[in-house]
Amino acid sequence: MPILIRRLTPADAAAFQSLRLSGLRETPTAFTSSYEEECNTPIPVTEAYFESEAGRNRFGAFDGDRLVGMVGVGRESQIKLRHKAYIRGMQVDVAYRGTGVGRQLMEHAMEFISTMEGVTKVTLAVTVGNAAAITLYESIGFKVYGREHCALIVDGVPYDDVLMDIQL
Repeated sequence: MPILIRRLTPADAAAFQSLRLSGLRETPTAFTSSYEEECNTPIPVTEAYFESEAGRNRFGAFDGDRLVGMVGVGRESQIKLRHKAYIRGMQVDVAYRGTGVGRQLMEHAMEFISTMEGVTKVTLAVTVGNAAAITLYESIGFKVYGREHCALIVDGVPYDDVLMDIQL
């Protein structure tokens, strides 16, 4: 069955939360949030996150009815920064890594960004050592422009982020 990429809705809240919590447990260094911060979030709060008026752009990859990946797209709101969009919260279920789901999500995100008037640049951050993600982003055209030292501290250990962007 082919993978379907679509915008997440309030009806996807439970699946989103399940996949998100799984990722926060499995790879805590890949996200700025933590399992402890999100594990008790009530489903209605997560549902509200996906209401159309919330202004959020989160897309999911579905294998049938199963959510197997997701990515968030946003845009800076200040006038001087509105030319920048960003990718956040990219995640693919462990069982689907290496199958092309991540590429499909990124291609969908970039297509969506291309419809945002005035956007000329897209940014993202990825934890140092996440070679598969860095390779994917580079294959799409993202380039490293910097490194944030000690971007995260997980269990007392500091982790750097690689900062990447692409000019549109």
